[in-house]
Amino acid sequence: MIITLNDSNFAAETAKAEPILVDFWATWCAPCMMQGKVLEELNQKFPGLRIGKVNVDENRALAMEYRVSAIPTMILFRNDEIAETIVGLRQPQELLELFRRNGAEV
Repeated sequence: MIITLNDSNFAAETAKAEPILVDFWATWCAPCMMQGKVLEELNQKFPGLRIGKVNVDENRALAMEYRVSAIPTMILFRNDEIAETIVGLRQPQELLELFRRNGAEV
């Protein structure tokens, strides 16, 4: 499932034991739009994976807190901890492997 994250729900969603891949993105960012399509494809094929999206223009404090200086940046959280951070456009297989390495059932 893809969840829109913001200040009000970010902490609750990233604190869960089940991994969540958080995509920091913006509407004006072409690579972010391409990454969004990859994430939607992944969500269709593997609806059990948790994917969150943070619009950096609407949630600047979150972007600053996690030191997002380039987008797209994706951070995988598990139990309120950062498990891995990746920057740049990534393909579905790479993201699936990221989930697998961090305990998601794929």
